[in-house]
Amino acid sequence: MGNDFRFMNKAMDRDSGYEVGAIGGIDEAGRGPLAGPVVAAVVVLTPDQHIDGVRDSKQLTPRRRTALAAEIRCHAAAWSVARAEVAEIDNINILQATMLAMRRAVEQLDQLPDELCIDGNRAPELPGYHGQTTTIVGGDRTCLAISAASILAKVVRDDLMLDLDRAFPNYGFAQHKGYPTAQHREALLHYGPCAAHRRSFRPVRQAIEAGGGCA
Repeated sequence: MGNDFRFMNKAMDRDSGYEVGAIGGIDEAGRGPLAGPVVAAVVVLTPDQHIDGVRDSKQLTPRRRTALAAEIRCHAAAWSVARAEVAEIDNINILQATMLAMRRAVEQLDQLPDELCIDGNRAPELPGYHGQTTTIVGGDRTCLAISAASILAKVVRDDLMLDLDRAFPNYGFAQHKGYPTAQHREALLHYGPCAAHRRSFRPVRQAIEAGGGCA
């Protein structure tokens, strides 16, 4: 897979202070679940950087993701993770909340790249960023920086869901991480939604309308 990764070696804009050839990859975790925040990560890599084993987070075991996340934090030129909370998702919708989390992640960077590559076909508004932005559908499979970001976002969000599982043990968050599995839907109907559920999502609304119990 390494030969398929996409790197762009851009010229340095010395007035803006961007590092030569540095690429920032942005990805998110948690758009589809019924509960928990959406998490975005950005990882900045230089063209000569390669972290062995990095690939789309969905192709890795949880243990391997955790190990690679530590490698990424140690070796990346810069990285950042941010999130949008459940209340924000319900207020502005999941797409806009995802864009918000991405923007927050970029704003937290202490080193801005020459180009930001975003997984998918939508890019967040980045008022403080003056480099190029590129959207790449399937970028977590073809861009090393995006793949690294997908790993960080997934590891951080999974850890957050473990915390929610301890706070709300009736729903099985540790197993399904908030996704709408049969187990999760049954728990929703039986107990009703908890504070971690996204009430703007249809299965959660349906559980409320069905009059499930109070968690």
